[in-house]
Amino acid sequence: MKIFDPKLIMIDVDGTLVDSVPDLAFCVDQMMIELGLQLCGEERVRNWVGNGIPKLIERALIDKLDKESISKVYEVAYPIFLKLYSDNSAIRSRLYDGVKEGLDYLKSKGYLLGCVTNKAEQFTNPLLKKMGIYNDFRLIISGDTLDKKKPDPLPLLYGANFFNMQPNECLMLGDSVSDVRAARAAGFDIICMSYGYNHGNNIEDENPDLVIDSMDQLKEHL
Repeated sequence: MKIFDPKLIMIDVDGTLVDSVPDLAFCVDQMMIELGLQLCGEERVRNWVGNGIPKLIERALIDKLDKESISKVYEVAYPIFLKLYSDNSAIRSRLYDGVKEGLDYLKSKGYLLGCVTNKAEQFTNPLLKKMGIYNDFRLIISGDTLDKKKPDPLPLLYGANFFNMQPNECLMLGDSVSDVRAARAAGFDIICMSYGYNHGNNIEDENPDLVIDSMDQLKEHL
């Protein structure tokens, strides 16, 4: 059994803490309706999540339009989506089973906890507050907090520096190839959730240090 001994744990949001796809899919489809395009559906959106809203919108449009039309339609689509998501970022989203138990365990053991996501701050903070876990984190790094976001290691290195930790004292908890690449580049250990968003691919194939099915299992590996 793999055992980790971190002092700081940085945790991803979408696909790790929160199943946010129902809200994202609703907003994508409402956007498509306003654009007069065919709906995408939750199943397809689930495979597009993980690289921020601009990339999500781009994937939705690429699926329906030719290359020449995308940039022009994107300029219209982006503000439509932002308005929709500002009203629907935490309506249908839910914590995954085991998240609350996992966070309670980590807090009870005194781990330093940070949050790192590619979601913009204007959506991250309200979502975490609505889910009741905002105050569990001493640091929240959103997709627009720094000049770069995951898979770049900058957000993780920033988090380590904030807490005066060395990378080998830190653990990343995520769900996607972006999380694995960011952790590897930063020198963090990386545990991934089996249920998250990895563009339809098995996260085991990205060779994280460990894959678990619930955050409640963390107590068996720390």
